[in-house]
Amino acid sequence: MALAIRSALTLGLTLLSSGAIASSVEARPHSGVPVSQTHLASAIEALECPAAVFVEGPQARYGHAKGLADGATGQALTIDTPLRIASNTKTFVAATILRLWEDEKLDLDAPIAPLLTPQLDSLLRANGYATGRITIRHLLSHSAGLADHAGDPRYLERVLADPQHAWTRQEQVEVGMSYSRPLSEPGEKFSYSDTGYILLGDIVERVTGKGLAQAVRELLGFGRLGLATTWWEVLEPPAASAAPLAHQFIGEQDGTELSATLDLYGGGGLVMSLHDLAMFTKALFEGRVFRDADTLEQMLWLGRHEGTDDYRLGVMVHRIEGKPIYGHNGFWGTAAWYSPETATVASGATLNRDCNAELLPIVQTAAGASR
Repeated sequence: MALAIRSALTLGLTLLSSGAIASSVEARPHSGVPVSQTHLASAIEALECPAAVFVEGPQARYGHAKGLADGATGQALTIDTPLRIASNTKTFVAATILRLWEDEKLDLDAPIAPLLTPQLDSLLRANGYATGRITIRHLLSHSAGLADHAGDPRYLERVLADPQHAWTRQEQVEVGMSYSRPLSEPGEKFSYSDTGYILLGDIVERVTGKGLAQAVRELLGFGRLGLATTWWEVLEPPAASAAPLAHQFIGEQDGTELSATLDLYGGGGLVMSLHDLAMFTKALFEGRVFRDADTLEQMLWLGRHEGTDDYRLGVMVHRIEGKPIYGHNGFWGTAAWYSPETATVASGATLNRDCNAELLPIVQTAAGASR
């Protein structure tokens, strides 16, 4: 049993670190993929795992959920159930960096060396990383050539060996450095790296003089956007009005049995409902998060490095019938996507990552094909 769980976790992280979930391969509607509320409900009910999707567009606002968020208590899964959103957090961290950029607090093309905690900078340089040439933009676009500690099977082995170990940011960077030397020159190619977003979290704290959770909350205006069921796990108390956290699985492994610190410092860490995730994603791409319209253009910057078509600055790119949709996916089975063509957002989650491959096209097509 333990071997099976470890294999599932390893496969999931391998897919995540390889960028497979960011593929821009054309998506076409097929049987069971929603283009209406009725189709959405049918598609969700056909899944073998507990799942939920929420959709909002110019002429429609609907959702559907099935299954239990907690089998022991009988708590139902709804669009308001708090979930660990894992790598969906990266979009929030990237947006926070861009808020600092539009406030002229940092330069996206500045080297990271003087911005990092000195111990982290020394650690990177000692392992061959040219922090004088790696820029914030490289970290945001996963083109810094950094190793990915979370994508290495050895990291999962350590997590499973001590599920409640309280990881620190430095420990995770040390793990990444011990697993690999630089994968490429800065700016050469896309290589997904949770480690890079941990460094961005450190930069946010040093530039603002505040903790990561407080800085993200304030700079992105969580209160103004009405994100009532959103908080940074461990770093903040749960939202007062929120239901208990859902149990999210890979196979038979309950993710809530693993310390939230395994994915806390910028690569992941946020807990929120599908409703809040959709509302933030819609606000972001409709110009209600940044002060200047040019900032969203920066977020969707198309680099020159290999693999740039599929990932911008904290944003994945997918295409439906040739039209781009923008969003991100999270390791535990969350997704949020927005279509400029339809002005529609869709967020979704499955409580068992084994069903994620079936859920993802439902969410993406709900955003790109809904009217």
